[in-house]
This record gives sequence, C-alpha cells and structure tokens, in this order.
Amino acid sequence: MQPLRGVTVVALEQAVAAPYASRQLADLGARVIKVERPGTGDFARAYDTRARGLSSHFVWVNRNKESLTLDIKDPRGGEVLRRLIAGADVFLQNLAPGAAARAGLGAEELRARHPELIVCDISGYGALGPYADRKAYDLMVQAESGLLSVTGTPEDMAKVGISVSDIAAGMYAYSSILAALLERGRTGRGTHLDVSMLEATVEWMGFPLYYALDGAEPPPRAGAAHATIHPYGPFTAGDGKVVMMAIQNEREWRGFCETFLERPELADHPDYATNAGRNAHRETLGAIVAARFAELTSTAAIDLLAAVPVASARVNTLDEVWAHPQLAARGRLHEVPTPVGPVPALAPPGPTDEAPRMEAVPAPGEHTRAVLGELGLSAEAVEALVADGVV
Repeated sequence: MQPLRGVTVVALEQAVAAPYASRQLADLGARVIKVERPGTGDFARAYDTRARGLSSHFVWVNRNKESLTLDIKDPRGGEVLRRLIAGADVFLQNLAPGAAARAGLGAEELRARHPELIVCDISGYGALGPYADRKAYDLMVQAESGLLSVTGTPEDMAKVGISVSDIAAGMYAYSSILAALLERGRTGRGTHLDVSMLEATVEWMGFPLYYALDGAEPPPRAGAAHATIHPYGPFTAGDGKVVMMAIQNEREWRGFCETFLERPELADHPDYATNAGRNAHRETLGAIVAARFAELTSTAAIDLLAAVPVASARVNTLDEVWAHPQLAARGRLHEVPTPVGPVPALAPPGPTDEAPRMEAVPAPGEHTRAVLGELGLSAEAVEALVADGVV
C-alpha cells in the first residue's frame, strides 16, 4: 500500500523528530528528498556506529529517502532549495528555532509564493510563546512535560528509554500532514502545521494530568509496576525470570485468586475486593502474589495466567525482540539496503503488504547529482557547485 506515490516531500531535517515523520510518509510511497549538510550530512549520522558501522538512530528513521547535500547559506544552495520546494507538495523542517525563517524559508513567506504547499515546522516548543527560542532535546521535553515526574522509582526519576518526545512529535507531524493532504485535495490549498515536542508529549500525559487534576496527588513513581492498578507489573518466578502480569477488572481478579493463587477466599477479602483496596494494600498483597510466583517456573506461571485468562508477558531482551515469533508469523521482519550492506528492518505497522517499501538508507549526498539534474542544472554547473562545497 503506497497511497502517497506522486507526493514529493522536501525535508530539511536532522536528528529524530522530522526524519521519523518523513520516513512514515516515505514508507507510504512519498518521494522524500532529504537535504543534508555537505560533508557531514545530518549530525545523527555520527551518533554511534552500532548498526554495522552506521548510526542506529539514522538507519532507523531514514530508509526510503534520497539524500541531497546542500549549503543553504550559500546563495546558490538557497536557490536550489527554493526551486526544489517550488515543485514539492510538502516542506518539512526541524532546524534550530528561527533558522528556517532567517533563511527565507518561513511558512508565511513560502505559502505566499506557493499557496498549495503544506509547510510543517517541528520544534521543541512551537513558533510562539516565551519558550519559542529555547533549544530542546528529547530529555529536556520529557522534563518540561512532566513525564519525568511520573517515570522511575519512588527514589529516582528515570527518562524513558527511547526518544519518546521526538517520536510523539514525529507522529503528530505525520498524521497532520496526511490530514493536510486530504484537505488540499478538497480545497486546492496547503496549510501551515506547527508541531511542538512539548505539546505532543503533554497530549500523551493525559492520564496523569487528569489523575492529579485540581491539585490532587499525582500517580506515584512505581518502577515497572503500574502506579494505580494492582497487581499490575513485574514478578520474579522461581527460575529467576521476570514475568509481567496485569489485573484489569474484578472478573479477572476473581479468576486470578481461584486459578493462579489457589486462594479463592481472597477474591472477596475486604482489603482486596476492589482495585482501590488492592492498590492501597499493595505491599501486603504484593507479598502474597510474589510468594506464589516463586513457587512456579516462568513458563508455568505464564500458562496459569493464560488459563485465567490474565494478560502476561516475558521481559524480552533486544535480541529476543528481533527473533520474536509473533513478528515473524506476521511477516514484519524484512531487510533494507544501506551503504554497508543490508540490515534488518521492521515493516510499518498497519499495512499488510507482503512487500512493503524497503528502499535504501542513503549515503550522504548519494542523490545530489541526480536531483540537481532534474532541476535542469548542467553537468558543468553541478561540478562547479561540488568544487565550491555548495553540495
């Protein structure tokens, strides 16, 4: 399924948020021309070398794209970019605050020239307000959004182990661009999208925000356990392996007492009959549940939980995720070419195509000459730009 074939996206992007958004568009068939710095390219290329010599972040968010290196501060580079944008459907950027506008690439200026263009700006805090000019990285936004205040153990806060604020902003940019394309199909006009990492992350904070409404106590930091539902979290089985399990309602609680704990009398115990009670007495109830897990192997525990049925899961290592039998059974594991050879890649969630788009992660500037040729530049003009370090 590639419904975005024929849509061209020019992405002046770096790091994670904008590249993640444009990769979703590319996965659905859009042509994404990624504009990078001459020489070094997107600085995320140098984050690490863990993906067989390439950056793990970069390989993750940059498949299915073309790479054009361009110095947009040079007037000749700026002109190339403007010509590219003139033929694009979407312009996406996440430069430092104010940098796009200073380069003549602000949304108002671009849309005055190209009313049909969809302009999507991704930033830490948005184009307006007292934080508009602040630099923002994922951890800073996790802090500002309150996410850190509810993540970790009672003793120590902890950052989420992935770039969750970048991902949130990237996904809202992606879905907003899809909506803008639909709207343009009806009206013929583009729009300006101003996506902030802060607002994207705060949207995902809805549960704790409402839980602590009007000055109420926030949900406590509970490590890997659920902060307000119990039992819901990790328990160690007798073989030393950790099993995650979750009770969601009173029907499950009763079945859990009868089948797993083999103590049916606990189902109606006044301390444990409701989730509020179980949560208030989680220390004593947790000791009962932990003692039962210690009597069982992890496999036996999971089998018993499935018989209730109660949700459970193993705590997989990353190697085990790559080899996950459910991903394999659903045909989600593929390969994508890179400058150092093929690497494994996951098909995008949703579409069930047997052959999803899995084109290469580009080398820096790999498509520069081809793209410039499409713009009508002669071979001599292109080589002059190369010689001058403009591309």
